[in-house]
Amino acid sequence: MAPPLSVLLSQGTGRVLSIQSHTVQGYVGNKAAVFPLQLLGFDVDPINSVQLSNNTGYPTFRGQVLNGEELWSLIEGLESNDLLVYTHLLTGYIGSVSFLETILRVVEKLRSVNPDMIYVCDPVMGDEGKLYVPSELVSLYREKVVPVASMITPNQFEAEKLTDFSISSEAEGLRACNILHDAGPSKVVITSMEIEGMLLLIGSHQKIKGHLPEQFKIVMPKIPAYFTGTGDLMTALLLGWSNQYPEDLWKAAELAVASLQAILHRTIHDYEAADIKPSTKQYEIRLIQSQDDIKSPQVTYFAEKY
Repeated sequence: MAPPLSVLLSQGTGRVLSIQSHTVQGYVGNKAAVFPLQLLGFDVDPINSVQLSNNTGYPTFRGQVLNGEELWSLIEGLESNDLLVYTHLLTGYIGSVSFLETILRVVEKLRSVNPDMIYVCDPVMGDEGKLYVPSELVSLYREKVVPVASMITPNQFEAEKLTDFSISSEAEGLRACNILHDAGPSKVVITSMEIEGMLLLIGSHQKIKGHLPEQFKIVMPKIPAYFTGTGDLMTALLLGWSNQYPEDLWKAAELAVASLQAILHRTIHDYEAADIKPSTKQYEIRLIQSQDDIKSPQVTYFAEKY
């Protein structure tokens, strides 16, 4: 049987296998990542590491968790039909050691088919000083996953966990990027850091192993609200735009930030226009209504190179 056109034709962008969480209602995990990547021209095949009725910020939720054996069964099914051809692997929330160990097998398998496969890893572990995955995952990410990643997109807390290094200044953020480069990935984006009342993104691209990386920051306004799915969305946007600008991570980050900021502002506007206050204190992002901001973002926060 001949493979589908999505395998044979990359449309100039690529084919992404996205392994992360899924909610029936709302936009987190794959629900936040697949649509933007499709708008940016990618074919995306999602595998849901968990499937929940809604995000965990609500009073209750129900759902199922995929285990490592079940993930591998899906990979074998794709392989048996010659469908395991991907230009990118994207991973997000993973809740168990066994599942993350299987992800490592997936990386190896995909690169046996396409040695140039790009692995973009969002090491979802926690935020604001709190882990929300088993602590055993931290060492597995640090010792096994980071070394095989092409790009890694931790937040400030996750970068601290991965480097075992406290980050309280821009200089320390840059040092954390260098530590992560030494471990493996050529591209590192600390997607959100709060330093002295400022919210900023720090990016670093080591184009040649062992050479000094190109590093930059983007300072953004801190919006006094909590949104779900923003990290998942940001990583998807970074994957999409860095594929279009592979040598200019700063430009990819500018475009990703522009889309994200526009989506957050539209979300607040729509809630206020409807006179709705989120019952969970978490805003559900207005993703579908923001597709023009995803396809054609207007950059207003610019990268400053170090």
